[in-house]
Amino acid sequence: MKPWKKVFILIVVVAVLGAVIAISVARSQAGIVKVQTAMAVRRNIEAQVTASGQIQPKNHADIAANSIGQVRQLLVKEGDHVRKGELVAIIDNVQQQADVASFQAAVRTAQAQYQAQKAALATNQADLQNATAQLEQAREDWRRAESLYGAQLLSKADYQTKLTAYRAAEAQHDLSAAKVAQARADLLSAQAGIRQATANLKRVQDVYAKTQLRSPLDGLVTYLPVHVGDTVVMGIQNQPGSLVMRVADMSVVTAELQVDETDIVNVKLGQPAQIKIDAYGDQSFPAVVTEVGDTAILRSTGQAASDTTTGSTGDQAKDFKVVLTLTNPPPNIRPGLSCTAKITTATAKDAVAVPLQAVIERDKAELEAPKPGTALAAAPTATAAPAPQPVQGVFVLRQGRAVFVPVTTGVTGVDHIQVLNGIKPGEEVIIGPYRALRTMRNRTPVKVDNSVQQLTPQNVS
Repeated sequence: MKPWKKVFILIVVVAVLGAVIAISVARSQAGIVKVQTAMAVRRNIEAQVTASGQIQPKNHADIAANSIGQVRQLLVKEGDHVRKGELVAIIDNVQQQADVASFQAAVRTAQAQYQAQKAALATNQADLQNATAQLEQAREDWRRAESLYGAQLLSKADYQTKLTAYRAAEAQHDLSAAKVAQARADLLSAQAGIRQATANLKRVQDVYAKTQLRSPLDGLVTYLPVHVGDTVVMGIQNQPGSLVMRVADMSVVTAELQVDETDIVNVKLGQPAQIKIDAYGDQSFPAVVTEVGDTAILRSTGQAASDTTTGSTGDQAKDFKVVLTLTNPPPNIRPGLSCTAKITTATAKDAVAVPLQAVIERDKAELEAPKPGTALAAAPTATAAPAPQPVQGVFVLRQGRAVFVPVTTGVTGVDHIQVLNGIKPGEEVIIGPYRALRTMRNRTPVKVDNSVQQLTPQNVS
């Protein structure tokens, strides 16, 4: 046989053997699924609710006009710190100031009249005392004369003189007593005049004071929409007066958040949080939940869902107001700054944890052992499908097979979830790919291939 024929036959034999070996390997690998895995480990897990909002002071006050007129003076500017009771603006008050001066003069006049009436009363009281003494003297003289006249020791003319003197003293006494009574009435009238003048003065002083705007609290001037010369008006009925400025007490700083309705049930008072303020970059500030709203707010309009009378609100997205108080706010912080907060709603220390994507929910019928020679069996198509029986669990790698283990979960973190029972630290759980986890049956043969990086919450960003 020629040499080239021998070489040709050898090549054919090798090719046939390679094909046979390849077919055998392919058949042996036909039922094996490539998967990615991760280890169950012990770690701390925190469940968090993320929401956005803006910085607001806990206490603030809008200073509005209480009178009509032009702004004559603005004694502060936006960004200034003011003290409670500090004069911050003056509205035109020439007429009010004149009214105050007029009624101050009226009060002084009433007080002078009171002092005059008081002196007149004292004079009349002295006259009354004098008249009383003269009356007593005239009465004694008349009684003595009457006794002498009865004993015929005094002439009738002298007796009549004493009687007339007594009656004159009596009349003078009554006149003096009447003058005292009149003086007392005049004194009471003067007192009433002082009270009336004082009341009128307080009224015009109040009107005048309303033209002098003062800060109701210690704080920062955060909004100043008016200028000197602008005309402002007071509020009437349900219409507020012209806003002159806003003062915010930044000693207690809060963040008002809008929390999605699906997360609000997990938010409670006193829970810790971390806030990132856009103006301060990636720096985080500790905070605590101090208020949890009970009223749903429509995300589209910002109105309370209960206040909406037109249309259906059942299918609209809703939020709830949550207020956080910063425990150590940064200096020079301003109201209205945008922020994002992460509220820690639950914590599990040293918990057995697996990646979130490892925990799946499967129907009990889908977890039957695969038939020989099948890999990813589709869900059974029964003519009369039984009621689904969902089971929560993870696929654990055991002796080259994916074994479904039912588990009970606890706290859900950002990328890991707590497993309360079913697996132990160090066990290898299957975390992907998603198609394999979705269709895999119990005890399916698998092959680990962790060369492809999994899409987890940690590397999404």
